[in-house]
Amino acid sequence: MANAASYFVDRHVTEGRGAKLAFREVGTGRSLTYGALADASGRAGAAFLAADIRPEERVAMLVLDQIEFPILFWGALKAGVIPVPLNTLLATPVYDAILRDSRATMLIVSEALWKVVAPVLADNPFLRRVVVIGGARDGAETYDSFMTRADGPIDPFEAKDDETAFWLYSSGSTGQPKGVSHIHSALRATADTYGAQVLQVREDDVVFSAAKFFFAYGLGNAMTFPMSVGATVVIFGGRPTPDVMVQVIADAQPTVFCGVPTLYAAMVAHMEAEGTPDAPLRRCISAGEALPEDVGTRWEKLTGVPILDGVGSTEMLHIFLSNAPDDVVYGTSGVPVPGYDVRLVDEHGADVGTGEVGELLVNGASAAGGYWNQRDKTRETFEGVWTRTGDKYERRADGRYVYCGRTDDMFKVSGIWVSPFEVEQAITSHASVLECAVVAMKDADGLDKPKAFVVPHGVRPDGLEEMLKDHVKDRVGKWKYPRWVECVDSLPKTATGKIQRFKLREDV
Repeated sequence: MANAASYFVDRHVTEGRGAKLAFREVGTGRSLTYGALADASGRAGAAFLAADIRPEERVAMLVLDQIEFPILFWGALKAGVIPVPLNTLLATPVYDAILRDSRATMLIVSEALWKVVAPVLADNPFLRRVVVIGGARDGAETYDSFMTRADGPIDPFEAKDDETAFWLYSSGSTGQPKGVSHIHSALRATADTYGAQVLQVREDDVVFSAAKFFFAYGLGNAMTFPMSVGATVVIFGGRPTPDVMVQVIADAQPTVFCGVPTLYAAMVAHMEAEGTPDAPLRRCISAGEALPEDVGTRWEKLTGVPILDGVGSTEMLHIFLSNAPDDVVYGTSGVPVPGYDVRLVDEHGADVGTGEVGELLVNGASAAGGYWNQRDKTRETFEGVWTRTGDKYERRADGRYVYCGRTDDMFKVSGIWVSPFEVEQAITSHASVLECAVVAMKDADGLDKPKAFVVPHGVRPDGLEEMLKDHVKDRVGKWKYPRWVECVDSLPKTATGKIQRFKLREDV
């Protein structure tokens, strides 16, 4: 049973949960039982093989949160094919870079996302097939046609525990995407640790994750954890705005809600103005960035349910440091999740004491195997059994850990890493910009957002600030745009011409 699909999908049929509802979509009426998922994922696996997609080849999944996602993800694992879920919010040039870097031989794309990726497909030297979930497109096969390639469902590929199961892409300090490979046993490792011992997910739970499937956090929330016990998942493919999330909670009646601090802050403001939904919530969790104490306190006052704030990473697949039920201290990331060990070290690799700040290292069975084709970065991040997180933390006398910031200039927006360098490149590609620097600035809720200091090129056009915001959205991603743009005459620099971002951070 080393193939993760055997445990998370097929086991439920043999144990009598075939008729149990696994997934249901908001607004469409579509749903999928565990039995139907076992059959459909088996047929998807057969379709991959019939389409001549061989074991260990990569299949890029630019797929919204919809019923087809779990079918294709688990179907790929059954066929021994490597699914690579992609962030659905990126810009066309970034998809081009990822598709080339991964050397994916197949792309599966939701119809709504076709326009953003279509321009880079014709020149890709690796893609042999493109499948569209929805209407027909030139040069692509429809999902329905693809699925008819299967004569019937296949049994799961006989994988080993340590065999690569899937990839996720994570941005680095240079803004370049990195392929992070995870093995079959890593999924079970996160389910047995955080899922069972912190989230304490149950078969009768209804789980709703605002974080999407492509996100390591969302993948665990909406597939790994509920599917480890045969629970039901609510799928929402749209944009998680606060008003919509509150409405989904009211309509879908989840018992478990998974969000990120930015969303929680917005939902709190919305509920304080419009009212709190009546729902049977028993567990709420947060990750992606540090949860402000005020947001957690206000949420709990409104809903009666505390938020279990924690920290995880794409490299570790999910949360390894967390607050726990009946042991929540807002303003901290809690304590190590059972099954994980952590260390705080200084710049020389020596352990630091209580009350001192050090970089957080973590050891656990869910650690990634490394970065695809980035040996130096792999060696910097994965040191034996320890994985460097790049986060600075302080361990208090009570054993709880407090987030202090990044070891570099990276910061998170809506739970996803943002590289100042990447945003700066997008801004300086605009004809009206000479140079710029981007740093993190806290908004009214205490959450980091990008602020850009811009030196205009030539005559500054009217409305430059808003033009640059739209420009960044189009080039590198909708959540990365600078919330504030300040035009300046010059940027602080070293004698060798390097921008001194710390001086800018002192001013925000």
